[in-house]
Amino acid sequence: MNTSSTSSGVSNGTSPLEDKRHTLAHLLAAAVRERYPHAHPTIGPAIDNGFYYDFDFSDGERPGDGDLAALENAMRDILASWSEMSGVEVSKKDARDRFKENPFKLELIEEISGKGEKITLYTAGDFTDLCRGGHSENPAKEIAADAFTLDRIAGAYWRGDEKNPMLTRIYGLAFDTKAELDAYKEQCEEAKKRDHRKIGKELDLFTFSELVGSGLPLWTPKGALMRHELDRYVWELREKHGYQRVTIPHLTKKDLYETSGHWQKFADELFRITTREGKEYALKPMSCPHHTQIFDRQPHSYKEMPQRYAETTMVYRDEQSGELGGLTRVLSITQDDSHVFCRHNQVKDEFFKIWDIIDTFYATFGFKLRVRLSFHDPAAIDKYLGTPEIWKNAEDALRGIAKERAADHFEAPGEAAMYGPKLDFMATDSLGREHQVATIQLDMNLPERFDLTCINEKGEKERIVMIHCAVMGSLERFTAVMLEHTGGVLPVWLAPVQVRVLPISEKHTAYAKKVHAALAGQGLRVEVDNADESLGKKIRNAKNEKIPYVLVTGDKEMTEETISVESRDAGKQGTMKMGDFAARVGEEIKKRA
Repeated sequence: MNTSSTSSGVSNGTSPLEDKRHTLAHLLAAAVRERYPHAHPTIGPAIDNGFYYDFDFSDGERPGDGDLAALENAMRDILASWSEMSGVEVSKKDARDRFKENPFKLELIEEISGKGEKITLYTAGDFTDLCRGGHSENPAKEIAADAFTLDRIAGAYWRGDEKNPMLTRIYGLAFDTKAELDAYKEQCEEAKKRDHRKIGKELDLFTFSELVGSGLPLWTPKGALMRHELDRYVWELREKHGYQRVTIPHLTKKDLYETSGHWQKFADELFRITTREGKEYALKPMSCPHHTQIFDRQPHSYKEMPQRYAETTMVYRDEQSGELGGLTRVLSITQDDSHVFCRHNQVKDEFFKIWDIIDTFYATFGFKLRVRLSFHDPAAIDKYLGTPEIWKNAEDALRGIAKERAADHFEAPGEAAMYGPKLDFMATDSLGREHQVATIQLDMNLPERFDLTCINEKGEKERIVMIHCAVMGSLERFTAVMLEHTGGVLPVWLAPVQVRVLPISEKHTAYAKKVHAALAGQGLRVEVDNADESLGKKIRNAKNEKIPYVLVTGDKEMTEETISVESRDAGKQGTMKMGDFAARVGEEIKKRA
C-alpha cells in the first residue's frame, strides 16, 4: 500500500517504474505474510530508489538482516504467479471486515472514509491490500525478477509519530533492469567511501561529543577555517549587490513569534526558555522575524528601497533524535540568511540578483542546478499564513520569474514555506544524486503581520514585500553535500591546509621553516611536517589528507633556494622559486579555480 493511500485512492501521475516499485511493496508484504502470518502489514510506498513496507511484528518473531535473502527469494517465487493485479472499490464495512484483525488498516479505513474518499482493495495472486492504486497490470511479465533486491531493515514509528508504536521497516531497491540496479549499488558503494562523516574525521574538520549531545557538531580549527572561507565567499558575492551586515540575538520573547505566526505553527519545534521571573523566551529557529524589527526601526522612503540585510548565524530547532544524522540534520543550524525588503515592482530584479549569486556560487563547485517552484497545497490552506489571493499572486510572480529566466524548473505543490512560496535550487552531485540546497522565498505575509511599509511617491504608506534567501541553505548541510560531491578533495582556496613542506631529513628542517615563513608571508596556509618519518610516509600522509600542494626540501633545494613541487591534482611540477610558486597558487586562489 502506497503511503499516500492513507488519504485517497488515486493513482494519477505515476510512472511505469513507480508502479513497479509500488507493486513490489505489495509483493514484499505477501512474502512477509507467508513467512510471518502473525505480522500486520501497515503501509508501503514506492520511493526514489525502490520501495519499503512497514510491519508490526509485536505478536511474534520478526525478521533480521540475515532473513532478507530468504524473503527476497520468496518474493521471486510469488512474482511468477502474479499475472494480474486488479482493484475493486468496497464499502467501509467490507473493508473493516477484511482487515478486522489489523488495527493499522482499520485506522486508515476510518481516515479514508472520514474524508469521503473511495476505499479500494487491490489483489494479486492470494494477496489483497488496502491501496489507492498505481501498479503494474501484469507484474510477472512487467517486473524483471533480477532487477530488485531487499536492502536493509530499520525501525519506524507508525505515521512518523514517536508516540505511536515502533514498526519494522524493510527497504528494497528496484529498477527497470539488472544493469540499472547494479549501477545503483555501485553508486551506493562509492557514496559510502564519500560519506561526509568519514571524510570529516579523516580531514579533522568536525566532531561530535556525547557530553555535548547529538545534532550539535563541534568544528575543529581546520573545519572552522573552511566554514569561514565558505561564508566569506557568499559575503563577497552579496556585497556586490548592496547587502548590509546585521546581527541579532539568539533568543527572543515569545511575542515576536506569536506575531509572526511561528509560535502557533511550530511551537513543538521551538527550544523554549522560562526565566526565573516566569517570562517565556525561545531560541530563534529562523532570523526573519528579528530582521523585520530592524527594518521597522524607522520610516523608509521609496528612495531607500530595497533594504538588504544579511548575516550568518545559528538558529535552533528541536528535531527528534531519531532524525538527526551527521551534518545533514542537526539541532544548531548555521544559516547564511538574508532578507530583502522591497516594493512589489522591485521583486523581479531582486530575485534575479540573488539568482546570479546562487548560480555563481554553485558553479564554483561544479554543481548542475535545476529549480523547484515550491507552492502551497490548496487542499490544506490552514497549514499556511495568508489568504488564497495572496498565495495566488505570489506563486504567479514566481512562475513568471522562472519563465523569464528560462530556467530548468518544475512545480511542487505542498513544498512551500509557512509564509510564502519559494524557489528551491536542486543540485546534482558527482554521483548523480540530487540535493535541495539554496532557496529564495517570496513573502507577502510577514509584511502584513508586522505592518511593514515604505512611504511612496505620493507620501502614502505602501505595503512592501519580503524576500528570504539562504545561499548555502544551511552551512552544515551544504558542507555535507560538498564533501561528498568532491570526495573531500577541496579546491585550493577552500582547503584548510593549502601547502605542506616536507624536509627530507632533520638537516633540511631549517630551510623548510624558511620556506614556510616566506609562503605564509604571501598569505598561503602552510604547514611543515618535520616528523621523524621517511619522506615516502610523509608524502602518503599528505595525499591521505588531500593537501593540494606538497613541497620537498633537500640538499639541492637548499643550495639553489628552490622547492620541489608536487600537485595533488596535476602530479610532479618540478622545481620552482618560492616567489613563482606563491604567485601561481595565489592566482589559483584568487580565481577560486
